[in-house]
Amino acid sequence: MPRQPSAPRIAIWRKLERLGVARLGDGLVALPGDARTREQFDWIAEEIVAGQGTATVWLAVPGSLTQERAIAGQMQADRRAEYQTVIIAAQAATNARPGERSRTAGRLRAELRRIARRDFFPPAERDSAHQAVRALADPDKKPDPQQRAAASRKDENR
Repeated sequence: MPRQPSAPRIAIWRKLERLGVARLGDGLVALPGDARTREQFDWIAEEIVAGQGTATVWLAVPGSLTQERAIAGQMQADRRAEYQTVIIAAQAATNARPGERSRTAGRLRAELRRIARRDFFPPAERDSAHQAVRALADPDKKPDPQQRAAASRKDENR
């Protein structure tokens, strides 16, 4: 796309980031192949071409299992950072007034839904983030024994 104006280019990159792409190189991104991601890529490619840019959608296969794991690992690390941000925000709001806690919990639930749409390789932090938001929304509710056992196993594996 042309460098100026920059707003259309920035809008495209933001859409790609919302999809959870792995950046492989300058202008080269990847997502796991499914009908939804393919459709999204096709729409974005059309938008790029309409903005006087060049875009093609390729279906590719990694050259090796190591390369595939590296891309999946990068995508997982990106989601891990997002979940950690949610955990920190939920913990920071635990001492807020009840109304503020409720608003923050609602905002964080919406953020978890946005993250889930681009979470193709869920990290362990996903469950912790959901648990932190549940605890923020309902501080008097104790986690059930299965949740405590799962959290304990995760802590042991770290």
